[in-house]
Amino acid sequence: MQIPFSELPGRHERHYRRRLDNPLFNPPAPADDEVLLEAQRLDHEELIAFIEELRQVVARAVALKPQTETEDVLALKEDLERLYETAAGLADDQEGNRAAIRELLAVIMRTIRGNAEGDALAAQELEMEEQARRLHFSLLQQPLVSDLLHPQSVIDADELVPTLLSESDAAVNAALQLFDPEQRQELAAHARALLEARDPEHLRPEAWQRLELLAAAVSP
Repeated sequence: MQIPFSELPGRHERHYRRRLDNPLFNPPAPADDEVLLEAQRLDHEELIAFIEELRQVVARAVALKPQTETEDVLALKEDLERLYETAAGLADDQEGNRAAIRELLAVIMRTIRGNAEGDALAAQELEMEEQARRLHFSLLQQPLVSDLLHPQSVIDADELVPTLLSESDAAVNAALQLFDPEQRQELAAHARALLEARDPEHLRPEAWQRLELLAAAVSP
């Protein structure tokens, strides 16, 4: 291939590279400069769209007034959380944008807590929500999580198992948090069947190591 890979790819290029000459996928993706260029173009378009939406949402946050309706504040919070999830899967280094979103969310949450002052139940619910958000954001440190959660995920259902078998330990451990015990059990069973069929000679030891992670996730 003549076209270089991106240093920090977006979700389209990331998935193309997972599939590239990977016999766990049916079919594997062949080396093709045009396909790679198209993936990079799609990732660039998503990045541009994200930056524009982020600017609009930041402008809304800056324009917040003390008397802003609670519904508007909550809508802004939801948009920021969604943008954070999107940023986790974009091309290039998005840590600056993610940090800015976290700061805005902190400001908004202080406003919401102020409005709930004196309500013990509301305060407890907000604390639980904050803990869930921290956990979710920690999982999003692995781009695979964002790839799986994207509303138009590039990972088809029949590509989930080969994708998990082709990722790092850290990515797989994070992704497994998205599935319940029954789903994890199904993933482990499908992964074993896939490897026994496609790699009976254990020529891809990393994939068999990922299988061990999947199996351990369903062990009592």
